[in-house]
Amino acid sequence: MKKVVNVLSVTGFMFFGAIQSTFAQEAAEESQTFHQELKQRFIEGGPEFMGIVLVALILGLAVAIERIIYLNLATTNTKKLVASVDDALSSGGIEAAKEVCRNSKGPVASIFYQGLDRIDEGVDSAEKAVVSYGGVQMGLLEKNISWLSLFIALAPMLGFMGTVIGMIGAFDSIQVANDISPAVVAGGIKVALLTTVFGLVVAIILQIFYNYIVSKIDSIVNNMEDASIQLIDLLVKYKK
Repeated sequence: MKKVVNVLSVTGFMFFGAIQSTFAQEAAEESQTFHQELKQRFIEGGPEFMGIVLVALILGLAVAIERIIYLNLATTNTKKLVASVDDALSSGGIEAAKEVCRNSKGPVASIFYQGLDRIDEGVDSAEKAVVSYGGVQMGLLEKNISWLSLFIALAPMLGFMGTVIGMIGAFDSIQVANDISPAVVAGGIKVALLTTVFGLVVAIILQIFYNYIVSKIDSIVNNMEDASIQLIDLLVKYKK
């Protein structure tokens, strides 16, 4: 009985291994076919507008990746930072709190440092410094976002321009051949549709990154504002 079970187990493993190998081979073939099809469609769309749309995609992705990395580095645990500043104020005063901010990364720590640096001039001056430097940090968070918006708008516009030029070419072919048969206009219409599709695909991809970046900025800004209010409360308590 045990031999039968062992034989069946080995046979089952071999069967599932063969199925997995078959699926992996089919997936690899499909992937290769997809890449070949994509390359062929890209060439058929024409190097002029398709190349420009590709450049827009590359530059847009470069900006998006740079922003995502920067925003992830700018994200800090504000609750922990506020607690550390509170402990430093209670134990070592302003200089100890400033040292905590110097050793912390992110825009919130920089804003805290500016507020602590102006506390000798009064709480009002510290609050103004926090508000002013908060605006500076917000500008740094939103840096290069306008370029990403430009590429999102530019990609479909270039696709539509390729569409118009392709249709003009199709009508030119009709005029030259003096015939309106499908074979005459098929080439121009294909170019027109391909440039439109690629332009829209690029815009969709960049739009997803753009929405993620905007939501990330909003989250960081909300944390900055909340932490700034808590800092002013700590400074008021410290001055009493």
